[in-house]
Amino acid sequence: MDTITHGITGALIGKAFFAEWQGPAPDGAGDGRVATFAATLGAIFPDSDVIAELFSKNNLATLELHRGFTHSFVCLPLFALALAGLTCWFARRREIRCPDWTRLALIYATGLAVHIVLDLLTSFGTMIWSPLSNARAAWDLTFIIDFLFTGIVLLPQATAWVYRRRERHRRRGLLVWVFFSLCAVGIERLARATGVPFSPWVVLVASLVMAALFFLPAWGGWGFGVRRASWCRAGVYALAAYLGLSATAHQVALHRVEKFAATQELTVERMGALPMPPSPAYWSGLIRTPDGVWQSWFSLLERQPPAFRFFGDSPPNGYTEAVKQLPEVRTYLWFARFPVVRYSQRGDRNVVELTDRRFVAWRSRRTSAFTFRVTIDSAGRVLDQGWVED
Repeated sequence: MDTITHGITGALIGKAFFAEWQGPAPDGAGDGRVATFAATLGAIFPDSDVIAELFSKNNLATLELHRGFTHSFVCLPLFALALAGLTCWFARRREIRCPDWTRLALIYATGLAVHIVLDLLTSFGTMIWSPLSNARAAWDLTFIIDFLFTGIVLLPQATAWVYRRRERHRRRGLLVWVFFSLCAVGIERLARATGVPFSPWVVLVASLVMAALFFLPAWGGWGFGVRRASWCRAGVYALAAYLGLSATAHQVALHRVEKFAATQELTVERMGALPMPPSPAYWSGLIRTPDGVWQSWFSLLERQPPAFRFFGDSPPNGYTEAVKQLPEVRTYLWFARFPVVRYSQRGDRNVVELTDRRFVAWRSRRTSAFTFRVTIDSAGRVLDQGWVED
């Protein structure tokens, strides 16, 4: 999941369940801001591992470091206690009211756990038991950037803001409605540019739904009587329902992949159904066999069986076998779930390219998606290695 969505989700949970732990301030100020801040920071903190990547000279640092020990359930208690201690220390120095250390540690632990679980929902893989194990777990339920998910966690907070003050609700409602409608238009344009199936009618429907959400609660004034925590809890429940829908869709998609493999009597080494944007209806089916990878992109709304395409490995030779022993390539193969290995000869150079097919976008014609290339001479000396760029 992207870091922005992590932060928005942490803020939603903080406002829904923890803001009231801070207690009412004598002057009516505060509004649980420290508790909400702790939940938000806890939900963002695991992605601080990108700092280590920036200073690393290893071009595979993203694979080795990202979603490592900062995303580990093993290390979670240590981070929660440390962050709580730092927050209490800072609050005392600034004379800021905040929950006690024990409650802050629990809030931070919740934010950290939510981040780890949300990353588990994607296909990238998360080392949840680091440093005890570097195995990557992935549940394959949502795409790494899921605009529906982001909307579900953001809209309740925006609605609570609109109805926080009666005298400002019209202006605030119009402001957020225009903002979210423009975002929907931008997403549709982005989807069209990248070839992702996205009907323009979805933009109109989304705009109407948001208009109802931002303006209908003013009917009879009932929206002003709903507490912020209630709006946000409704968002958490809606998110749980969405994840349940995604889990159900994943099982249906995986069944279609399993059916193809059984029909073709394939020798399966690894199999998966991976989510594709823009909704839980779209999936990529992947089957790794000893000779290569079968892949399909399909919608669950289509009745016909998905059409698979085969991406075969080049026949093994001395160069491909030598490349597989390189430390960088071994790291790549440890990370890749559906790799395809291709060999070609270009003049007096031998080129081996490895592509993890799970990162190839919807029916994309790009051949360089998440591809690592090694060039060696006839004597087996490495001339160049690194990521392939468009």
